[in-house]
Amino acid sequence: MAKKGKEKNTANKAKHTKLMNRKINKVKLEKQLHKERLKAIIKKANEAKNNEA
Repeated sequence: MAKKGKEKNTANKAKHTKLMNRKINKVKLEKQLHKERLKAIIKKANEAKNNEA
């Protein structure tokens, strides 16, 4: 028999999904920023290396 009334736990599931998506996006953004910083450092180092030679 089907249950009557309010669906169980949908509010908590929605909150959890929202929080997990926020966390995943934050991690992705941090990784992207880290890669960009590394690229900038490498580029700067290569330019310094080329200027010396």
